[in-house]
Amino acid sequence: MMCVKATRFPLVHLLRSKPTIKNHTIPIFPKTPLPFPTLSLITPKSSLSTMSSTTTSVVEHVVLFKVKDSTDPTASDAMISRLTALISLPSVSHLSAAPILRSRSPSAAGFTHILHCRYPSKSALADYSAHPDHLSVVRESVLPIVDDIMAVDWVAELPPTVAALPPGSAVRVTFVKPKEGGDDEIVRVLGGIDVSGRPIEQVSFGRNFSPGRAKGFNVAFMSVFRGTEEMDAVDGMAEVEAAKERVRPLIEDLVIVDFVVPAAPASL
Repeated sequence: MMCVKATRFPLVHLLRSKPTIKNHTIPIFPKTPLPFPTLSLITPKSSLSTMSSTTTSVVEHVVLFKVKDSTDPTASDAMISRLTALISLPSVSHLSAAPILRSRSPSAAGFTHILHCRYPSKSALADYSAHPDHLSVVRESVLPIVDDIMAVDWVAELPPTVAALPPGSAVRVTFVKPKEGGDDEIVRVLGGIDVSGRPIEQVSFGRNFSPGRAKGFNVAFMSVFRGTEEMDAVDGMAEVEAAKERVRPLIEDLVIVDFVVPAAPASL
């Protein structure tokens, strides 16, 4: 629900006048190292060829919401229902909205719900954001109950047949706030990890191109699994632990959340 340009992304524009809750802060080098489970999910672009001989560009759009503690559950359910209905818009390739299953880093604490959308292009994302149905959902069902929001957009190269995620898929999303100048090295290291043969269905990563609501988190990673058991099984791989040690000095902060893709309502 963010746009390529801040002046055209209505959710960003409308929320700028609202106070937001400050990010949780954590030491750059705490005694217990920053968690980075999503590193275990990254595979280089070359490895994507094992899933498909060709790739296509997909625009990823992920929004994290913090619903107010005082919100009636029926209001948050209505927000999710109305967001989910936006899948019917012509510019949307995939859309899922759900409660967050697990917050896996201190800076993710407080976020309660997530929206994940895919579009064929940046212009399609802009069309979605400007659509009257989207604007209505934002004004009537999002802004009245949300205290804080964070959104990241990036372009990923994926096999052309995987735009829509099957219901029940487990998804881990990681946003990275690199130290100054660390973006390129983080992406390079992640691109060199080979996890072929692991229980992973999809991998998507890239640099954020819409900084307005990203809070300085410039790199995004998303990994998709058949279910939560498969997602949990990838933690602790030896080759991944080595990669974590290489990138940890480059990272200022992390936001990591898990969610499960819900079944589409019968009416959609």
